[in-house]
Amino acid sequence: MTTNFCKFVNSCSKLNGSGIVSEIKPSAMKRLAFIAFLMLIYSSLEAQVAVGLQKYLSSEDNLQAIATLGPYSTGGMGFDNRYEGIKGTPRLLDTLMPAALRIVKQSYYITMDADLDLVENNLIYRHPVNRKMFSVPLDAIDEVIININGEEVLFRGTSGLAFEKELKKHKFYQVLKEGSYRLIKVPDKQFIAADYKNAYSADRRYDEYVLMNKYYLKGPDSTYHQIQLSKKSVLKVYPGKKDLAGGKVDENSFADKEEMIVAFLDKF
Repeated sequence: MTTNFCKFVNSCSKLNGSGIVSEIKPSAMKRLAFIAFLMLIYSSLEAQVAVGLQKYLSSEDNLQAIATLGPYSTGGMGFDNRYEGIKGTPRLLDTLMPAALRIVKQSYYITMDADLDLVENNLIYRHPVNRKMFSVPLDAIDEVIININGEEVLFRGTSGLAFEKELKKHKFYQVLKEGSYRLIKVPDKQFIAADYKNAYSADRRYDEYVLMNKYYLKGPDSTYHQIQLSKKSVLKVYPGKKDLAGGKVDENSFADKEEMIVAFLDKF
């Protein structure tokens, strides 16, 4: 615009036909100054528009960059809608079943619909009158019997039992076999977090509570030893029983491994 302005001034003061520089009259000077002022304003506005356009284009570029970012992009600003929520619950049965509860230092049972929270280690029940949900801590429970698939299953607390490796928490346990060779099962719910955000993740798009059972056999020293559901694991606790019971139970003949171990212990 400065170049254009100079050309304009030159055109207003170039030589006349006689070769003499024409005198610029005062009125012409005023018009020239006014025109120059207008052109300076125009030049300034043109520069501002150019800067504004550049900012606008820059913003559009940024919006385009954000729009093309997918959930897998590092530092992506997009909303990741792949998460599918939580599967399962912290409870043993995920539903309320008929149960009979005996509180510590009490001789009678209280009947209710209940379930076991294996994470918080509480008994969850519905009040028979107002139908609201309540919980009883395991420390206050002597035993609870829950009807599961038509079978009455007995649960107690691990407090007071000696374990080869001490448990981190006081847990519910189920009695699978009573007597000298006592076998118990400690059910637990493990929380497995979703794993799908990293490049080499398992693409697990949900959190989940998974039932994890641990089995303990009471040894000759009255200590509970964790075992696997195999004869070999049992005989590590009772090595002297190998010749007595080793070949009397066929592991492959049982679909239920718990039943197989109980049958194996019955041979001792």
